[in-house]
Amino acid sequence: MDHVAVLALYDRDMREGAQADGPGARVERVGGVVRHIGAEHGWNGVVWSDLDETSADKAVAEQIAYYTNLGREFEWKLYGHDLPIDLGQRLRAAGFTPEPEETLMIAEVAGLTLDAGAPEGIRFLPVTDRAAVDMVADVHEKAFGTDSTRLRHQLLARLQDDPDTVVAVVALAGDVPVSAARMELVPGTRFAGLWGGGTVEAWRGRGIYRALVAHRARAAVERGYRYLQVDAMPASRPILERLGFEPLTITQPYVYRP
Repeated sequence: MDHVAVLALYDRDMREGAQADGPGARVERVGGVVRHIGAEHGWNGVVWSDLDETSADKAVAEQIAYYTNLGREFEWKLYGHDLPIDLGQRLRAAGFTPEPEETLMIAEVAGLTLDAGAPEGIRFLPVTDRAAVDMVADVHEKAFGTDSTRLRHQLLARLQDDPDTVVAVVALAGDVPVSAARMELVPGTRFAGLWGGGTVEAWRGRGIYRALVAHRARAAVERGYRYLQVDAMPASRPILERLGFEPLTITQPYVYRP
């Protein structure tokens, strides 16, 4: 895979050409910034910017004023190759809080190892209704220790209003949800994104995460997508590399809370 070419394609299609992530959301292009405004309980943030040393501080201040006027916290999703090179420092100086770094990993679906199935004693349930969404949210809270209110609302809205843009699955041990993940599909692009893959601590190390990646990758193949993208945490990166994903750059969320 040509890393430079694929990263440029990702920037063009998924960041500069970003699409709204669900019903009621919108994308705005203002100057050198592309920003996402979520519906109620949705995600808000800057997904792409084309800035330099002379324009960066003004653009940062404008986004702070815009989202503050809306009464919303927002995220500036910074990538390792974004300019100016000190943009992260400028965001911190403006009051943003950096969150842990992740690795942008991309795989060409045709080159992935997709033979991993559900481990013994585990079955995969497609998420299609409110009860299954609640299971995904429950797993998310137990696996990551964070509130899942936004996830619950977003996933349910997409399943109801735009079901062709999301594939979600929950792994069950008997009737107990122990892992869950989703894949978001962006029409008109070659990329599908893997999100929210998490396993309850007592069930880690059994191959469930790997099997969920393979499960979603097969779904991407069926729908004609060429690339899979993941923002990988350190614990996930080795598993993804063994499956055939390659690291392209670092991404780091900077959060501003009015």
